[in-house]
Amino acid sequence: MNELKEKIFKAQSEGDIASLYVLEAQAHETFDEETLMAYYANILDLALERLTNTLENLEKLDMSEVQDFATLRALYEYAIEHYSAGAATDASALFEVLGGLSNDEAFSEAMAVHRAACDTQIPFDDFIDEYVDMVATQKGGKFYISVFKKEIGV
Repeated sequence: MNELKEKIFKAQSEGDIASLYVLEAQAHETFDEETLMAYYANILDLALERLTNTLENLEKLDMSEVQDFATLRALYEYAIEHYSAGAATDASALFEVLGGLSNDEAFSEAMAVHRAACDTQIPFDDFIDEYVDMVATQKGGKFYISVFKKEIGV
């Protein structure tokens, strides 16, 4: 456990979100719920810091760069958390930022669909059940919902 904590501390101090995701399975096996919540909060804090720096520098995140990929994943998970908790307006804003933040066209297009679902007040569970092709998404191997069954009329 101490070895894991040392690896996590090193990754955190270096702002290495990707390494924190690599250590995620071990963290789940080792830590209690409260410690896991703090673990994910730290990932989010690092991602928000990278988001701020990216926006201040008028840059885009490159999905092929490991830290940028991990940052987008963390922020996407944060947006999904908001959406699934019923905070569609907040989630919509996050999806909009994410879509503009990435240089990956497919990701940006998927964020536009997520945003449309939030903006039309489609409950999260209905979005998943009626609009998302989860099998194709999982086969696609993306960290985000990437394949849809039908369009969302805006």
